Amino acid sequence: MKNKYLLLIISLLLVALFVGSVNAQDKKYVFGYSVQDLGNQYWQTVAQGIKDRAAELGNVDIVVLDARTDPEKQLAHVEDLVQKKVDAILLSPWDPDTGGSAVEVANKAGIPVFVLDVGVNSGKIETFIVSDNFKGGELAGEFIAEKLGGKGKVVVIECQLGYVIPALREEGFVKTMEKYGIEVVAKQPADSQRALGLTVMENFIQAYPDINAVFACNDEMALGALEAVRSAGLQDKIIVVGFDAIADAVKSVEEGGLAGTVAQKPYEIGKMGVDAALKFLNGEKLEETTYVPVELITKESLEKK
Repeated sequence: MKNKYLLLIISLLLVALFVGSVNAQDKKYVFGYSVQDLGNQYWQTVAQGIKDRAAELGNVDIVVLDARTDPEKQLAHVEDLVQKKVDAILLSPWDPDTGGSAVEVANKAGIPVFVLDVGVNSGKIETFIVSDNFKGGELAGEFIAEKLGGKGKVVVIECQLGYVIPALREEGFVKTMEKYGIEVVAKQPADSQRALGLTVMENFIQAYPDINAVFACNDEMALGALEAVRSAGLQDKIIVVGFDAIADAVKSVEEGGLAGTVAQKPYEIGKMGVDAALKFLNGEKLEETTYVPVELITKESLEKK
């Protein structure tokens, strides 16, 4: 009789463990992704990586909200995700300050935040997944220095002022120019937008007719700068290098437009964001920052592939 009771107890425990295991595997999550601008191909790719990884896993639903370059709208989106009681928020902020405010809103609600590729100035985040932007700036600088034979004049088109991450790209580039004694004659922001990149480059060409190269801290601005260079008939005199390796930029490199672009891995960053959130929710400890490698894309490197 005792053996029967013992067998019954063991059987019940095994059933409970099996049911718990099934429930853990079947648990459904809802993640929100607040993205700064889906009009930018880079962020489209990050969002696609998030969606595809969620589809692969099968137990994560994704809500994607596009701030369309409006930081106040992005803050409202995060407030909306908090109201929806999502399990985690993935965030690519328009700027570090309002991004920090958005994180603080999520913090108050007890919702974990995972920041992708653009940092925040305040609030508690669980991890920051970002490309090695300083190294990317160095790669662009080494390439331009080689093309110019170690001498010449260059200009820099910046992203939004106050952005920590693009500033690292610029810092890596400028330090490389200093190493070779190449003069950076001017720097000006174009807020990561193609149309503004065109305008800024037109102004540079008027003010500095003897420049030899331009480094734009993202590809949208680089493609705008290239339009200005071509309109001025200077495509054989001014080298244009971008950063991000969005589809339009890689195509331009292939066709001999942009001289190069620094490739990030936005699709992988999106997938890694989903994985990081799941690891955290499952009790795993995350690194404070995860750096994703970068590489320089040129016509020559594409031809070798």
